[in-house]
Amino acid sequence: MDQEKYNNLKLGERGAVISICAYIVLSALKLVVGYFSGSEALKADGMNNATDIAASVAVLIGLRLSRRPPDEDHPYGHWKSETVASLVASFIMFAVGIQVLYEAASAVFKGESQSPDLIAVWTGLFCAAAMYLVYRYNSRLAGKTGSQAVKAAAKDNLADVWVSLGTAAGIAASQFRLPWLDPLAALAIGLLICKTGFGIFREAALALTDAFDKEKLRTYREAVLSIRGVKGVRDIRARNYGNNTVVDLVVLVRPNLDITDAHHISSEVEKELMEAHGVYRVHVHIEPGEQAALPEKAR
Repeated sequence: MDQEKYNNLKLGERGAVISICAYIVLSALKLVVGYFSGSEALKADGMNNATDIAASVAVLIGLRLSRRPPDEDHPYGHWKSETVASLVASFIMFAVGIQVLYEAASAVFKGESQSPDLIAVWTGLFCAAAMYLVYRYNSRLAGKTGSQAVKAAAKDNLADVWVSLGTAAGIAASQFRLPWLDPLAALAIGLLICKTGFGIFREAALALTDAFDKEKLRTYREAVLSIRGVKGVRDIRARNYGNNTVVDLVVLVRPNLDITDAHHISSEVEKELMEAHGVYRVHVHIEPGEQAALPEKAR
């Protein structure tokens, strides 16, 4: 199980590397074309991709740290490094979004005398198509590995697709004697960057504060109650270490059950949650159940 998780993290690094390479090329292209074509929106999009490079590097570092085995200071492993990387990526996106908003707002209030060159439109469309391919790759990779960091990178990729399309649309619209539409598109880009950053921040913060999906807990409880010999579940809790779920639960059994049978039930609970529901670790505590209280505890 551990080796499979480590292999998934190594595979996830490939997605981060591809994102970094794509962002370097697309950022340079957008900044150069944006400068020579006079497009604030394309320059804002290029700045967005430039900071995405730093975010992707943070994700890559997080994935590599997550692969480190448990040590004296981290007996549970370094899995949460991946979530911390997602949190860092969200902070970078926030900073970029605010910068883009500031520069775009300044351009709107200054007023623009002429529309950008049409080459900026084609550049935006080309970059959107290229980033969509990167998004599809990382999205499939996130589904295969279950990596939160790769999932965050895929979301960022998709946001960049919409940003580039919005950029192209704003520049194209500005050609109809409405040059102010170009910096207005840059404003929309800044808002979208901030929104995406907040979404990634929220997921990472919830994971780091041990929040967990109530529906999944209910599913785990029902699965355990279906196991023969289990008379009730007194308590069940779960938390995430990176993309790994750890479950702690108290299972009630017949008071007169011998220790061998109790151990067998505990093993069945672990097997059910790990194999059928993809749980990484299960800690089971067996307790004798009061006969009169069992129906209530089993609910």
